[in-house]
Amino acid sequence: MYLEYWGLKKYPFENVPDPEFMFYSHEHEEALARLVYAAKRNKGAVLLTGDIGSGKTTLSRVFIQQLADSEFDIGLINNPCLEPLDFLKETLYQLGLNPRSQSKSDFLQMLNNRMIKNWKNNRTTLLIIDEAQLIYKETFEEIRLLLNFQVNDRYLLTLILMGQPELRDIIRGYKQLDQRIAIRYNLNSLSRESADKCIAFRLEKAGQTKSIFSAAALEECYNYSRGIPRKINNVCDLALLVGCGMMVETIDADIIKRVIRDSL
Repeated sequence: MYLEYWGLKKYPFENVPDPEFMFYSHEHEEALARLVYAAKRNKGAVLLTGDIGSGKTTLSRVFIQQLADSEFDIGLINNPCLEPLDFLKETLYQLGLNPRSQSKSDFLQMLNNRMIKNWKNNRTTLLIIDEAQLIYKETFEEIRLLLNFQVNDRYLLTLILMGQPELRDIIRGYKQLDQRIAIRYNLNSLSRESADKCIAFRLEKAGQTKSIFSAAALEECYNYSRGIPRKINNVCDLALLVGCGMMVETIDADIIKRVIRDSL
């Protein structure tokens, strides 16, 4: 609606996991480096946590793009609220397998065969579970058992668990799984400097290099969002819409305050 008015080619503040609009703060770079390292070194299990809207899902999409299809067989589960049997079935589906049986032993055999095949072809089987704090207790036990698939002291499966900060405490309740987490990282919110750079970065990616937000507007945005990327996107998107309707040249602090007030 406001693209032409602001001289943009794309909407810059969409809250979708688009790797093109991934802003690499220092922490996001560190998290990505750890994920890639764990995948390429077959580290077994990785735990990535962060507050709602901190950029975990977008980071996972960027992570997947970093991995060559010839080297990795990747399954991605976005909704892990599944009973153990359904979880195993979903894992197979995400790896491109279509089980005809409803037997757990058949599911495990099919998964094992796939992982062995990948190992022989020098491919890593990688399973990414987003929103992992929602996993059922019984399903966590099933996930732990998947890490028992090993050959020559090497894990046949690399598991990435991503979720909100409470996931760390949940994992600690499963000692055998907790002990197999080789790498842990928590994404914190953006600093004020990084938040300002993130806004400028997204505008530039959308086709606009000039400053649209005043310094005071950026400060108001940060005070409200506390550096959470999703909140930043929401405020900036609505501010551009309101600013377009008011036919202003710059988004000032009053517009940000109005957007925030209307959002509460």
